[in-house]
Formats: sequence, C-alpha cells, structure tokens
Amino acid sequence: MLEVPATLYQIPALAPLVDFVSIGSNDMLQYFFAVDRTDQRLAQRYDNLNPAFLKALYRLRQDCDAHHLPISLCGEMASRPLEAIALMALGFRSLSISPFNVASIKMLIRSLDISAVSRYLIPLLDSANPSLRPKLRAFARDHHLPLTDEI
Repeated sequence: MLEVPATLYQIPALAPLVDFVSIGSNDMLQYFFAVDRTDQRLAQRYDNLNPAFLKALYRLRQDCDAHHLPISLCGEMASRPLEAIALMALGFRSLSISPFNVASIKMLIRSLDISAVSRYLIPLLDSANPSLRPKLRAFARDHHLPLTDEI
C-alpha cells in the first residue's frame, strides 16, 4: 500500500519485492499536500484533481507498467465521478469503489471514451491551475457523461 509521496520514486526498488501496488489515495493526497484533510479550514487548499497530484499518479502508474507490476487505487477518490474519469484517463484500470457508488461509477466508465479523455487530460497535467475539476466537468458535460451528484 503506497500512502507516502516518497514511495512515488521507489517503484524500481520495490518491484522485485512485491506482487502488486495499491495506492491509498486518501493518505497519499494528505501527505502530498502536507495538509490535514479533516481540517475544514484547510480543505479548500487542495483538490485531488490538482494537476501535480494527477501527474504523480500518472508517473506512478507508468513506472508500475514498466515493471509489469499490477496497480490499483483505493480510497474516496475512485468513488467520485470526475475523479474516476481522471483515473481512467491516467491508465488506472483497477479501482476500489465504495459499494454505494459501484453502479453509478460503472455506468460512467461504460459511457466513457477513455482514449478521448486521455488525449484531453494528459496535456493538462503540466497546467498551473490549482484544479482540473472545472475542465473535467466541462469535458463530461460536452461528452454527455452521466455524472451523479458531483461536488
């Protein structure tokens, strides 16, 4: 379980020692931004659709692929529609989703043209925007994706 940002750079060393990698997105996000995610006064200071965070996840997924290491992601991130779209665009194919959200996320993924959203999202990973949420929301709207109660 990768939950600490330092492990983002350790896949070559870890690959011979493990059978798979799972990212704990809640803790990884908290430590990535060095912010207490439970503190409501700080909650607006970061977003898991921040391009830097998404770029780190993308690189981690690429490193795992290069070492033929299965990778999955668990935590709240995969259970949210826009985040699930982003994760699929980044190449994640194994997501741990809360049981309550499985049906809606499954329907969303089935309606998604993954190559189109990948072509859209990957170039945005170098963006200076604090969040790609508005851009992904616009993509979803323009492509008639079934978003449920999106924050």
